[in-house]
Amino acid sequence: MTAVLLEVSSQEVVLPEELHDDLWLRALYDAQWVAMVRLASLLLGGSDRAEEIVQDALLAVHQRREQFASLDHAAAYLRAAVVNRTRSAHRHRAVVERNRPAPAPPPETPQDRVLRRETEDQVMAALRGLPQRQQEVLVLRYYAEASEEEIADTLGISRGAVKSHAHRGMAALRQALTQVVKEGR
Repeated sequence: MTAVLLEVSSQEVVLPEELHDDLWLRALYDAQWVAMVRLASLLLGGSDRAEEIVQDALLAVHQRREQFASLDHAAAYLRAAVVNRTRSAHRHRAVVERNRPAPAPPPETPQDRVLRRETEDQVMAALRGLPQRQQEVLVLRYYAEASEEEIADTLGISRGAVKSHAHRGMAALRQALTQVVKEGR
């Protein structure tokens, strides 16, 4: 049976070779756990995943145990592994945040429905007050989401005429709706 010399703090421990891995890792764990969890917590801005990150880093140390000449060397690797894993956690959090779906709008209240309906009625009344060609251009543009070219083809007019009717129609709608607001309808 051969023995392995392991330095732990200021004392030397002689371990049988078959126990080397488990005791070596246990010594590293005992010496570094609290400090590494604190490091991960500080880097993460909270301790929600700190212990998990340190456990993963310890596993990486264990998997690479043949590389380390001393406990200090393994501790340095552990510290770097914890820092790298917290960076990965930040990147993951940023990706999740960027891809988070927009929250569902709050349910519409009866008052909201009445107000929406009144607004729709006012807009439709203002739209009906426009000349026919302006109505057609605005409905095709904003309801049917047609391009200027598609509107021009549909109505048999030029793109310039589409722009002109759209501009005049929007100005007239804005004026009519401003008047409605002023009158308090």
